[in-house]
Amino acid sequence: MPATDELRSLLDQWRKAIGDHRPAEVASLFAEDAVFQGLRPFTIGRAGVAAYYAAQPEGMTVAYEIVETRDLGPDAVLGWVNADFDFTRAVPGRAPIALNLTVVARRTDEGWRLAHYHVSPRP
Repeated sequence: MPATDELRSLLDQWRKAIGDHRPAEVASLFAEDAVFQGLRPFTIGRAGVAAYYAAQPEGMTVAYEIVETRDLGPDAVLGWVNADFDFTRAVPGRAPIALNLTVVARRTDEGWRLAHYHVSPRP
């Protein structure tokens, strides 16, 4: 399967686990040593990813679109992703957040995992 397809499969699992509010499952999609930069200070590793998503309101969902990818080799892919986090079910009246994601996914012994995740506001 091409690396872009692997990235899409990984992000589909990420989207579903977020929508089901399963922070440990979200974290399992990241490499053990993943660099994670959400909207709060960065963290390294799965424990920080799990804590970040556990703090998100239950009912938050995310829709995403892969804008561009670059193969970094046979076992890694860089992705530029538009992600819209929706809080309608979680916090009525709270506006969605539109973000750019830069992610790097790589093949590990566990399969493809996110090794780098960085968000920035999308104007």
